[in-house]
Amino acid sequence: MTLSASLDKDLLLEMQRRMLRIRLFDERASKMVKRGFIPGTVHTSIGQEAQVVGACMALAKGDHMTGNHRSHGHPIGMGSPLGPLMAELVGKATGVCKGKGGSLHLADYAVGSLGESGITGSSIPIAVGAGLSAQVMDEKRVALTFFGDGAANQGVLYESMNMASAWKLPVIFLCENNHYALSTPAHTVTGGRIVDRAFGFGMPGIRVENGQDVLEVYDAVAEAVARARRGEGPSLVEVMTYRFREHSEGLRINTDYRDANEREFWLSRDPVALFRTMLIERGIASAAEMDAVEAEIAQEVEDCVAFATESPDPDRSVAFADLYSDAYLLEDVL
Repeated sequence: MTLSASLDKDLLLEMQRRMLRIRLFDERASKMVKRGFIPGTVHTSIGQEAQVVGACMALAKGDHMTGNHRSHGHPIGMGSPLGPLMAELVGKATGVCKGKGGSLHLADYAVGSLGESGITGSSIPIAVGAGLSAQVMDEKRVALTFFGDGAANQGVLYESMNMASAWKLPVIFLCENNHYALSTPAHTVTGGRIVDRAFGFGMPGIRVENGQDVLEVYDAVAEAVARARRGEGPSLVEVMTYRFREHSEGLRINTDYRDANEREFWLSRDPVALFRTMLIERGIASAAEMDAVEAEIAQEVEDCVAFATESPDPDRSVAFADLYSDAYLLEDVL
């Protein structure tokens, strides 16, 4: 029996809630950046919600997670409330990083989210550090790090996998293979399967072919988490998924690099719609219950936008706070 088979109705509905939060939050963020309410650009996880939520919900309270450049969804998958996340995107003082991180540098320690970065692969060794900390302190925590197929060819990944394997650290390396690094097809720059690289480091490699199924992802990651928690070391999980939108929102980039038939195929495998249908067909929830859940999350997103809009801007006096120490001010280095 798979681990997901033992999940009760409340947990299954929570999976759908978190996927909907990611979907509707990112859809709203996409509109806001195009209208100038969010500075810069945003990278959405629309289409990839199942692999985010399935992986994050396989973790336990006290575990750690690091993200990548496409990381609004990761803290949401860990259970972060939406208001402070949206406030961070618009640069408000009530944001999870006090408005100083923005879209590309979210962190929410309250749910174990240690942060993300726009530098490809740079969050991976942070998760290894969290795993080392857990081992040294003899705690049963594990750390999960998300990276894309583009980062799968970064040397820092292999340095991290080697260290985690040599020291049997409780780390799960999760590759979100959405088939494209920006506009570069993965198969044109990556030799072989990413998952097979696990064996060179003496760790299990698990490939989830249907990364649009939140339960399949949950089962794969839960197995790796259990192994890590037993002290048996790291695992590599490759999840095959697809981003429905462009690499980033708010930038003018080439959009004709994807085959129309390929995109249509993946759009028909919408993880949010598929899980809703499954819950109804299996008699776990009624259509009316699912409609109520969708209305609930839609209101959460409206409330988070209102919270962000009404929140104050950061005060100039704290611009250099949190840099090494609160006493680190500009005049100290002039």
